[in-house]
Amino acid sequence: MKRIVSMLLALVMIGISSSAFAAPFKIGLITDTVTQGEEAYRTAEKVVAKYGSDVVIHRTFPDKASSEQETTISTIMSFAADPDVKVIVAAFAMEGTTAAYQKVREVRPDILLLGGAPTEDPAILGETSDLVVGPDFIGMGAEVAETAKKMGATTMVHYSFPRHMANPIYLARHDKMKERCEALGITFIDGTTPDPMAEAGVSATQQYILEDVPRKVKQYGKNTAFFSTNVGMHEALIKSIYNTGAIFPHPDTPSPFYCYPGALGIEVPADKIGNAEWMCEQISAKLAEKKMNGRMGVWMPPAMPLIIESLCEYGMRIASGNYTPDQYLQPEILNQVLKEYTNGRYSSSLYTGADIPNYYVYISETVIL
Repeated sequence: MKRIVSMLLALVMIGISSSAFAAPFKIGLITDTVTQGEEAYRTAEKVVAKYGSDVVIHRTFPDKASSEQETTISTIMSFAADPDVKVIVAAFAMEGTTAAYQKVREVRPDILLLGGAPTEDPAILGETSDLVVGPDFIGMGAEVAETAKKMGATTMVHYSFPRHMANPIYLARHDKMKERCEALGITFIDGTTPDPMAEAGVSATQQYILEDVPRKVKQYGKNTAFFSTNVGMHEALIKSIYNTGAIFPHPDTPSPFYCYPGALGIEVPADKIGNAEWMCEQISAKLAEKKMNGRMGVWMPPAMPLIIESLCEYGMRIASGNYTPDQYLQPEILNQVLKEYTNGRYSSSLYTGADIPNYYVYISETVIL
């Protein structure tokens, strides 16, 4: 926790030193809604406060991004219609982002296009973006299995549904997780849930999780670890794991603010929003009530705040420099920004080398609570 404190202090100092920044241009930032991804939304609010609402224009993806891609395209194109907008940041880069960026390229080839934590195929998104950054979802597969082993897991249940498993990144992560589990002697179980985007909606998915987790724990024992690919089921999943005493290595967006507060009934005061250290302490205290310390985890620093803040800072530095569009990819600047925002504790590497040379991924440190 001392390492976490020093890291967060560094983040605070970065924010203080940059708060007076005045830019002769604007950044268009699109994130989840507060209902779909509160952490991303609150981080966007922090970025707006840091640079100013006259510099950062914040909009949101539609709640049902996969079926409302025209709305996403329209929102992103509204950024491009403003001649002062020089940077667009999409995080998550949800369905519709690639199509929107293609249209932006047609009318504003000068705009720096940045994508964070893509849910679309990064190979396709990368062709229309200048830089895409995300957690190493594939590497996460092995990391989750290893963390589960440290927590004492003997079984791993991977919850998903066909639409997500059609995504090559999610599928590759699943395969890596299964492969590493088998190597570690952990029984790997595929759990298929209702699709939250289907007609029955998120509530049907959550109800399935609330009913199925106890069944799985009864069948395989409390040393069963769970992983899910979808935000809509995480609160129900954490709540069920907490009630059954099972294992949860971390969410697929591995932050202490990602569904933990709602699942564990933790009230977050206004002055604690975004305080990851405080949130980790509250989760640990809740786990202690049921003697469950050591059975849940998070990444530090949290994934989405790191991606959103560092991409916006990267955009500021590129747009403030004398770079032409063919020079927008500057890995050394990305590395410098990541070092500042993680206090030097990070890993960053090309995802598929020459295949997607502008897609960078990283893995943060897993903190067991």
